[in-house]
Amino acid sequence: MPRIAIDWLADHVELPAGLTAEQLAADLVRVGLEEEAIHGAAVTGPLVVGRVLERAPEPQKNGKTINWCQVDVGTHNVDGVPAADGGTPRGIVCGAHNFDVGDLVVVALPGTVLPGPFPIASRKTYGHVSDGMICSQRELGLGEDHDGIIVLPRLGFAEADLTPGQDAIALLGLGDEVLEINVTPDRGYAFSYRGVAREYAHSTGAKFTDRGLPENLPTAPPAATPDGFAVEVDDAAPIHGVVGCDRFVTRVVRGIDPQAPTPAWMKRRLEASGMRAISLAVDVTNYVMLDLGQPLHAYDLDKVAAPVVVRRARAGERLTTLDDVDRALDAEDLLITDSPDGARASRVLGLAGVMGGASSEVSATTTDVLVEAAHFDPVTVARTARRHKLPSEAAKRFERGVDPRLPAVAAQRVVDLLVELGGGTADAAVSDLDATTAPAAVAVPAGLPSRLAGVEYSREQVVAILEQVGCTVEGDGDVLTVTPPTWRPDLTEPAAFVEEVVRIAGYDQVPSVLPAAPGGRGLTREQRTRRSVARALAEAGLVETLSYPFVGEADLDALGLAADDERRRALRLANPLADDRPLMRTHLLVTLLETARRNVARGLPDVAVFELGLVTRPVAGAPAAPQLPVGARPSDDELAALAAAVPPQPRHVAGVLTGRREHAGWWSTGRAADWADALELARLVAERAGADVVVRADAETMPWHPGRCAALALADGTVVGHAGELHPKVLERLGLPARSVAFEVDLSALVAAASGEPVAATSVSAFPAAKEDFAFVVDADVPAEAVRAAVVAGAGDLLEDVTLFDVFTGEQLGAGRKSLAYSVRLRAADRTLSADDVRAVRDGVVAAAADRVGAVLRG
Repeated sequence: MPRIAIDWLADHVELPAGLTAEQLAADLVRVGLEEEAIHGAAVTGPLVVGRVLERAPEPQKNGKTINWCQVDVGTHNVDGVPAADGGTPRGIVCGAHNFDVGDLVVVALPGTVLPGPFPIASRKTYGHVSDGMICSQRELGLGEDHDGIIVLPRLGFAEADLTPGQDAIALLGLGDEVLEINVTPDRGYAFSYRGVAREYAHSTGAKFTDRGLPENLPTAPPAATPDGFAVEVDDAAPIHGVVGCDRFVTRVVRGIDPQAPTPAWMKRRLEASGMRAISLAVDVTNYVMLDLGQPLHAYDLDKVAAPVVVRRARAGERLTTLDDVDRALDAEDLLITDSPDGARASRVLGLAGVMGGASSEVSATTTDVLVEAAHFDPVTVARTARRHKLPSEAAKRFERGVDPRLPAVAAQRVVDLLVELGGGTADAAVSDLDATTAPAAVAVPAGLPSRLAGVEYSREQVVAILEQVGCTVEGDGDVLTVTPPTWRPDLTEPAAFVEEVVRIAGYDQVPSVLPAAPGGRGLTREQRTRRSVARALAEAGLVETLSYPFVGEADLDALGLAADDERRRALRLANPLADDRPLMRTHLLVTLLETARRNVARGLPDVAVFELGLVTRPVAGAPAAPQLPVGARPSDDELAALAAAVPPQPRHVAGVLTGRREHAGWWSTGRAADWADALELARLVAERAGADVVVRADAETMPWHPGRCAALALADGTVVGHAGELHPKVLERLGLPARSVAFEVDLSALVAAASGEPVAATSVSAFPAAKEDFAFVVDADVPAEAVRAAVVAGAGDLLEDVTLFDVFTGEQLGAGRKSLAYSVRLRAADRTLSADDVRAVRDGVVAAAADRVGAVLRG
């Protein structure tokens, strides 16, 4: 996001004395530019100018030579007296050798804090007490040069203006706060000091000077000449019919001193705005881009052959960009090419609006420069930048929209600075290929802002605000004809102009009015069920999580899903957030297990998490989604076709448990989570949804353990979920503890299967309960749930609760047999149960168990 240095902003708009970054943020937020961060001073404490009085080289045993220096720091000397008046200079150890006696340097005295943070203090080193530090550019955060210290006159400071002891923080601009703002995609003009200054003027009424207008330049841009550097646009495949380049300005500056340094004031401003100083020609183009918002590019004129041709890429073409990456080009990429040896458009110079190529970049020997200032199609630039993962500063601006009137003005600014700072001479030849069109006028009802915002704006106020933001307003009636300014390509419909009126007049004028909810509304049955399920699982000790619904083939492979598993038939995204996760999940466990794995990997072995979320289940043979219009409301048929193409998205609930379910302590030895816990949680979900489910063993479904998994089905046999232990190989691949368990249930199916009838409260019996215990011996393969169902059927209406409390196997039962013990609680609503009542229930339970599952009452 853009960083705003206050002193640079003052070049465009009048600022009050003492304006702080915090106040600037408050002023800008009123017109919709939000504060991202305030970056404090780079250096604090006593950083001063010093003059080297003595420099004594001292070789060390390690082969290094240090300099023992006496440095005059004016009133900061040891006795507070300048050396010229007989004061005692400070002794400082310095390892650099690019300075000598008499040089003016930057000295960090004890108490200074440099970027890092790196506090400076007096310390003993190399046999001396170093009373400060002589600083390099990198130590001050001014650049990457760390080979030698700063000698101020070499940075462009006049020696006559420097005095030992002078504050170097103010001199180098290291004490200024910098405001970083957040710019929405529709307001690309705010990626420049010109645009931010205009917004500050809207907010405060301060006087604004538009330095993007030719009349406000020191030198007016000249008209194009017939002998200008030849440029052609040959776009054979424009995107959406929009030619990729509609303006291309070139200027030539000759005789630049390749050794000319970038002045300190420009370096300081670039660094404050988040850009690194490189060389004069490059720094000047970056400076003008930040200043006006027009990206520019400088070529070494000797490495470019006319004509320059703007065209789309051809099959097989490649380009090594300025970041030294060799890139395969796409047919949609818009290129800047030239014509060496007369071969028209045969050499690629750069990706238009994104990044230049290495073959024609400005070097340390460049004396003649070709300056490019162009206007490119935002869609073309945005697609190229994303395709090549090159979010350059130029691309950020072009994809948001750049003022098409700026190229000639920005190019003139670059020419003026190169002539002034580099000693160059501007060529009289100028090329300006201009095919831009004026912005289209929009009809805006004068009363529309009042109607949409709920605030009364007079017609005169609406007209004044639109003219203030740069629009041309015509019309005397109720409908205004508004032509937006060239720097606002986002103003294309009446609602956009309404937003301008509202934000300039003040968002604080818009009242906060809560709409009255109509009667009869409330949560749907499914919403109530979702809340009830989430509350029940949380009360059971699980933590609710939320994960992204995007997965990749590797995630499905880790679960061991077969190639023909329907859960592999996933919807593929056209523009995924991550290339390795282009699919929408078809079940919840695939993402919830990743959440559990991340927690386990961070040292939390006992995990109990759940998630409620949508899954996407594409249907084979479903129609393709239609491409809907952007500028008009789709027809009913188009909306119906879109709805038909949307795949089903049922809501699932899933949970994962690893490690201990009950922690160890003085109360017990604890207990690890097992398949029964997962099954009980799945049954809890079904209970809260109000649906009856049947539990049966399932030995064939991945990623579940073949012998410790249960399927949950509705009365009609439809499987709605699974619960149990996860397959050992799956756990190994995911890095989860052995014997981890999970469940996943289709909550939408459960809600649909539930009757939806309100639950009727039953009266609480005032009569005592009777308790009976049964221990049945059955075959080892008989599910405990089947025995429990037989007990329920045999107990009849007097049954209040039945619980399995013991499972036993042993030699005395015989091979392939097990004992299941159930506790049964009986109660009548109208009487105390008699011994005959209990005996009848007992006989019924024993008979039903024997008849249904072949159970024998254990003696």
